[in-house]
Amino acid sequence: MIKKLGLVLSCAGVLIFAAYSTLTNTRWGQDFLLQQAISVMAAGTTPSPRIDGLEVLVCGSSSPLGMNSGQAQSCIMVRAGDQIFLIDVGPGSNRVLQANNVPLNLLRGVFLTHYHSDHISAIYDVNLTSWVAGRPSSLQIFGPTGVSNVVNGFNLAFELDRKYRVAHHGEDLLPSEFGLLQSNLVEPGLIFERDGLKVFAFRVDHKPVEPAFGYRFEYKGRSVAISGDTIVSPSFIAGIKGVDLLLTDALSPTLINNFADAAEATGNDRLAKVMRDVLDYHAHTTALGDLKETLNIKQVALYHLVPVPANSFLKTIFMRDLPSGTLMTKDGDRFLLTSRSQDEIIIEQ
Repeated sequence: MIKKLGLVLSCAGVLIFAAYSTLTNTRWGQDFLLQQAISVMAAGTTPSPRIDGLEVLVCGSSSPLGMNSGQAQSCIMVRAGDQIFLIDVGPGSNRVLQANNVPLNLLRGVFLTHYHSDHISAIYDVNLTSWVAGRPSSLQIFGPTGVSNVVNGFNLAFELDRKYRVAHHGEDLLPSEFGLLQSNLVEPGLIFERDGLKVFAFRVDHKPVEPAFGYRFEYKGRSVAISGDTIVSPSFIAGIKGVDLLLTDALSPTLINNFADAAEATGNDRLAKVMRDVLDYHAHTTALGDLKETLNIKQVALYHLVPVPANSFLKTIFMRDLPSGTLMTKDGDRFLLTSRSQDEIIIEQ
């Protein structure tokens, strides 16, 4: 009996090996495997299930002092029904959006907090990707004073690119007018309202960058605020009070001061100065500690990390002045704020 079982297993092994060899070493087999693999990949690009409420995705958690982390810089996605918006679009953010199967044909606008390069450099990447995906109108770019200069600059820089793509793929697939960005000047207060979604702009303090804004989204009784770059200031506090989810810029003064001292000790005075300069225009972890309790915020999550901790030990130091429950985000983290509950926040990390 045992000999027969061994013979059967040996024959099965030979057949499996022969089938594998046929599939991998013949044109027919390779084409078959390729078709199966692509079918699986295509199925993975199905848009995420729609929720009745707000969906928030971290599409850029890093900062310029974290370029070796592999994380994208400065990007948050907010989805409300069939409308998707981005708050800032730093380097690498378009890659994160595509990797997380965001249906960019639903992208309607980008809200810029200010015009540092780590917040705007991927504007045209998301414009092109959403245009190709079938966005049905021009991408709207919202921002403080200077937004028209930024938008006009991107439109001019990529004018030839748009012409090439329309000539190649045709006006029916890529309407040329939808490839042009459109600018919208932002002032404090209610700046956008459509299909139950309200977006408010509030001033933040990122001097010498002026003006700079944070944004608050309200939809079906749920709310999320995104700080952009700021210190903790009265206008920042007013803009985030009572919000369900706060995504805030965060800087560890302990880490930055120690890194600056180390740079100076090795003769890198330029890097030391740059590091010390950023201390006065990002939110210190020591100043963020009591916001959740005093402002009745349900969840505080950190992004645009200055610096991005390179290991668990540095993460512990970064987080040590913050209350339990504060989250340090990474690219791809998702928050679901359903309308069925005014307290529930589903966190997918």
